[in-house]
Amino acid sequence: MTAIGKAIQYQYKALHKPNQLIYGQGQTAVITGWTVKQAIAKHLHPHEYAVIGQLYSPTRGLNFLIRNLLFNPHVRYLVVLNATKEDKNAGAGSCLLDFFRNGFEEGLSDTGRLAYVIRSTIPGYIDIEVDAKALQKLRNSVEFQEAKSIPEAVSLVKSYAQRKAVEPWDEPHQFNMLSVQQTVLPGQRYGHRIEGKTIAETWVKIIHRIKTTGTIRPTAYDGQWQELIDLMAIVTSEPENFYFPEPNYLPIDRSFLQEYISQILDDAPKQQGVKYTYGQRLRSHFDCDQIQLCINKLVADINSARVVMSLWDVGNDANDSPPCLNHIWVRIVDNELSLTATFRSNDMFSAWCANAMGLRALQWHIRDEICRRSAHSLKMGPLITISQSAHIYDDCWENAEKVIQSQYTKICQQRDYADPGGSFVIAVQDGKIIVEQMTPGSGEVVNCYSGKSAKQLYQQIAADCPGLQVEHAMYLGTELQKAELAVLMQESFVYEQDKFLKFLKKWLHL
Repeated sequence: MTAIGKAIQYQYKALHKPNQLIYGQGQTAVITGWTVKQAIAKHLHPHEYAVIGQLYSPTRGLNFLIRNLLFNPHVRYLVVLNATKEDKNAGAGSCLLDFFRNGFEEGLSDTGRLAYVIRSTIPGYIDIEVDAKALQKLRNSVEFQEAKSIPEAVSLVKSYAQRKAVEPWDEPHQFNMLSVQQTVLPGQRYGHRIEGKTIAETWVKIIHRIKTTGTIRPTAYDGQWQELIDLMAIVTSEPENFYFPEPNYLPIDRSFLQEYISQILDDAPKQQGVKYTYGQRLRSHFDCDQIQLCINKLVADINSARVVMSLWDVGNDANDSPPCLNHIWVRIVDNELSLTATFRSNDMFSAWCANAMGLRALQWHIRDEICRRSAHSLKMGPLITISQSAHIYDDCWENAEKVIQSQYTKICQQRDYADPGGSFVIAVQDGKIIVEQMTPGSGEVVNCYSGKSAKQLYQQIAADCPGLQVEHAMYLGTELQKAELAVLMQESFVYEQDKFLKFLKKWLHL
């Protein structure tokens, strides 16, 4: 704290996310939610506020924010801006206000760890390592107000700045924070393919792949993430009303989804402090409705390969906050409409499920409109997302581990034996192993292999069928080795696929 003339200047020091804040010398903390912090800062002088920052999530960001306030007891006023649909959906600002209004109690966090749970309809947690008396003193010492618009927030901050300086409510408080230790296994960094029937199933597989082999790297946001490069996720059979597991382990629910879908399908007027929505980029940003143009093109030419929607503004996005979703392709092949979306950067834990469901809703909308306006009766094809940077932020690692532990094994047990590479029938005839490859569904024989060595045969099959599912390939290796043993010891064993080797003399199972 310093005094210049009659004005007292304070210095806000952030323990967490320091590079994400705008600093001033006053006594008011301004929380802008999803509104960009610069939209408030440009209307204020630094001496009128202590700090300005955004708060997106009550479960990810609120704990850091409270810790920072405890370390800066000169902050005596709090203005929370709740101005956008995103603020309403996320609920972070409301949860923060409920902390000051209603307090907290001991309970369990969403990862099952002992924590302070905020008394709110919106889940929010503070680490149990933080002293409860310090939290109560913070609540009793800070005056807070909610603002519904940028002008209202600016007016509140300026009114607090007119007040006489107040002494800090205590000494700075700093408390230990537990860290999650990561174990990374060897694996590919570039080019991954993950497929599932539903978005929920695919998401769990994605989280497992990233947490198992993803590279841990620093981010531009005061932290780390675990990352894979170029991850393609394919969702084949998401139901029209969307599948939500029960109990719901996804990071979103149906009420959030309805608001999010409108952000992709619907245009939105430009709003101060909000850079864009995906719907605005698709519907009007480039002075055309790209979704409607896509439908028109496919109605006129059902086989067109030129239907591309772009959200990237070359003139502005290289230097400003660019959209994570960059391009959307729609293609119809064999009466099946697929949609492929590319993301330059993708938060796979917190955002991908909403991204995927919103894009699936867009896919249904395009399919339905084409069918309504033409004689075509189209099936829904897969939804494909390609995430150039597929990552999980460090403040979600614990939650990700919980999802993996509770769901991944269950999903792996739900095996699907329909390999697009076909099926294989193995037999032993005349002292040789015979392998026939058949097409999926029709069962037409398309290839035949023969030999006495399991290694020779699986090398040939692997060369011809590099896309075989991993479990299917491992199964073939097991069966071929059994068949080789039966060939080598044909007087002792009889080979039948999917059965134990039969011992000729005593019918012993090996």
